[in-house]
Amino acid sequence: MSVFRRFNVKSLTRVEGEGSLRVRVVDGAIEIAEFSIYEPPRFFERLVRGREVREVPDIVARICGICPVAYQVTACEALEQALGITLTPGIRLLRRLLYCGEWIQSHALHVHLLHAPDFLGAESGFTLAVTHPDLVNRGLRLKSIGTRIMEVIGGRAVHPVNVTVGGFYRSPAVADIRGLVPDLEWGLAAALEMIAEVSRFDFPGTPHDYDCVSLRPATGYPIDEGRIISTGGLDIDMADYERHFAERQVPWSTALHSLTVPGEQPYLVGPLARVNLCHDRLPPLARRAAESCGLDFPLRLSAQSIVARAIEIAAAFEEAVAIAGDAVAEISPCRIDYEPRPGVGCHATEAPRGLLYHRYEIGADGLISHASIVPPTSQNQAQIESDLKAMLPAALALDDAAATHACERLIRDYDPCISCATHFLTLRIER
Repeated sequence: MSVFRRFNVKSLTRVEGEGSLRVRVVDGAIEIAEFSIYEPPRFFERLVRGREVREVPDIVARICGICPVAYQVTACEALEQALGITLTPGIRLLRRLLYCGEWIQSHALHVHLLHAPDFLGAESGFTLAVTHPDLVNRGLRLKSIGTRIMEVIGGRAVHPVNVTVGGFYRSPAVADIRGLVPDLEWGLAAALEMIAEVSRFDFPGTPHDYDCVSLRPATGYPIDEGRIISTGGLDIDMADYERHFAERQVPWSTALHSLTVPGEQPYLVGPLARVNLCHDRLPPLARRAAESCGLDFPLRLSAQSIVARAIEIAAAFEEAVAIAGDAVAEISPCRIDYEPRPGVGCHATEAPRGLLYHRYEIGADGLISHASIVPPTSQNQAQIESDLKAMLPAALALDDAAATHACERLIRDYDPCISCATHFLTLRIER
């Protein structure tokens, strides 16, 4: 008679959204390991069809409450390409500062309240606030600084209202931008110290040679532009994205899985991928801290993503200090006018969780006729599953509680943005 083992986890905290992990083990052999997202699809690609171009940034911002800027900026860049809009350097710098704010607030939240508890033996961020109050207070202050950048540049922190196709509705006051500098300088110093701190954590797992994928710009660290590269040798223009990556529907999940084609292989996007591929492009202080943190690059453990996020927090602060400190006049013009016209445009940026791709078609009536949006988490889904399958043989030798915790930790390494609302995972293992 075959031997089965089954247990359930009713709630996986410290991730965003609803998902489940089903593992079936028969006589000690793993037959099924399926990471499922079972939330209903929200059909944003369909929602923007038939809409005016100017409506798109505000609609797609609602895809995520943590990363609305990523969706807005990527949509704007793709639509500007379709419309033949050339942005001024001032508008581009202001957008990059806004994007830095989102990186800071998202990474600071994950590092301090969602991920650090796994390394410090805490059940949650609330428990960590008791055992490590200075760490939690630092995280909250860093996050608040990122939020403030988004308020100053974007008009508000959640679903900013100042971002539009062609630039911004209004130019932020120079005094408000320069007023950010003292907090940004404090944040940079704190982030540099944090890199050394988290680099000393114990990182569980087996090293992987990930197929890392990220943007790589001609200069600087990847955020809002660049070519798409990979550790496997890929080096393509954004326009060729769909020739090398494809979304596949799997029967156990409402989320599409992205794979490389033609090989149909999983790949890694996000902080770990960016740092591995572009650590030589980090700004000077962040790069020096990364090189002296005691870890060897490329980072090959998913748990080391906490180090990659700390490095990127420092990089975002370093760049934000430079942009805000150099602000001497309001951006003029702050928006490039355009006339709706038929066209096709695509663009990719680096959301906090990884590569984000948008493609839009504008019809003869000037309305959106087609949209394609590929978020970072769907691109990491197959890689998460692959990591779970590799980790499970060792984890299944543990008792139920320890095996469950190992699965939870691995999923949290990726900071998956399953949705923007609930926090619930059902884990069922059949042995």
